[in-house]
Amino acid sequence: MTTTRFAPSPTGYIHVGNLRTALMNYLIARKAGGTFILRIDDTDPERSKEEYVDAIKQDMEWLGLHWDKVERQSDRLDRYAEAADKLREMGRFYEAFETPTELDLKRKKQLNMGKPPVYDRAALNLSDAEKEALRAERGNGVWRFKLDHERIEWTDGILGDISIDAASVSDPVLIRGDGQVLYTIASVVDDTEMGVTDVVRGSDHVTNTATQIQIIEALGGNCPRFAHHSLLTGPQGEALSKRLGTLALRDLREQGVQPMALLSLMARLGSSDPVELRSDMAELIEGFDVNRFGAAPTKFDVQDLFPLTAKHLQSLPLVDVADAVADAGVPSELAAPFWAMARENITTLADLKGWWELCRDGAEPMVADEDREFIADAIALLPEGPFDGETWSIWTKAVKEATGRKGKDLFMPLRKALTGMERGPEMAALLPLMQVIRARG
Repeated sequence: MTTTRFAPSPTGYIHVGNLRTALMNYLIARKAGGTFILRIDDTDPERSKEEYVDAIKQDMEWLGLHWDKVERQSDRLDRYAEAADKLREMGRFYEAFETPTELDLKRKKQLNMGKPPVYDRAALNLSDAEKEALRAERGNGVWRFKLDHERIEWTDGILGDISIDAASVSDPVLIRGDGQVLYTIASVVDDTEMGVTDVVRGSDHVTNTATQIQIIEALGGNCPRFAHHSLLTGPQGEALSKRLGTLALRDLREQGVQPMALLSLMARLGSSDPVELRSDMAELIEGFDVNRFGAAPTKFDVQDLFPLTAKHLQSLPLVDVADAVADAGVPSELAAPFWAMARENITTLADLKGWWELCRDGAEPMVADEDREFIADAIALLPEGPFDGETWSIWTKAVKEATGRKGKDLFMPLRKALTGMERGPEMAALLPLMQVIRARG
């Protein structure tokens, strides 16, 4: 069975970069009728916060990305300890004691000599006595996985055939000196024991994947199928890393972005398929193919979400937006005609309030000097209420006959006088909702 996972660290809110990873893994699992795991990677007790765990779940539920089960790495520390012991017994795990300053000096020296800046494995030459002395002086060291210096190869679902020389990569630190288990080994143990078959993540993890493949093999596990999606940039190709904090999903939600607009964009962005608004999750699942994504950096512009949101809202029946219409202050008996009028003229649901205020309170008339007499004559011809969908047509016909005006010279001054705007909804739909004009009628 196909099994995928989304493994956020609860150290902040999910942003659009995280969502790309979550969505791809979700769609792969759902298309195959498989299992989607939400795995909370919370092995860092200092930075992991329960409020972020709750926020991650809330954001995913808002998007409709429902998981089949939740796992937490903090509940599985004993499994990582067992894996570490196994690697020690195999001679693939060793303790190293260099300080960050010493490591930095080593890297600079290697670069100056034209060599790759990889860890030189000096710790492998330490005697037991030397290790004891270093522990007494510096505390416990870090634990590094000893890579086999050979080529690590796999066929990536997005990048194609990958081949990395393990000798060009430092032996990865899997456990810190304070005992904290790092992602590299925790993820391997989890993916293996949870039967994860497919892993999609960012292209910044390619080297990490290479080392994890060796760890998986050392522990006797089966390697998942890996795919590494491109990283997002800003609309001008600028790095998004410093802006991701302002692109949290809850911020986009606060701005009125609709889930299906966001999902429709992220399910296609960077692929060979055009971005098209989908009506529901089933359409997204059916049309998804991870192999259609490219390796080039992918431009993301938050402004692209708003036309999609507007188009999505236009497709919704009143029942789906009834709460928002009521929150805007619209009386229940006017909800249906109000939504029919407003839906084509909003970008987000927050815009409903402004349209209802116009209907309820009227607007400051926009009347040019040359139109003042015309508007006065027109208002005098306004039919008696109540107004309905035919009132605008009846009224403008009467005004045309009385004044001789027609076309734009007739309709535009009337719209501006009634709404204070040059464009907006069909006046035939808007006029019956305008409370001040209705009272006048």
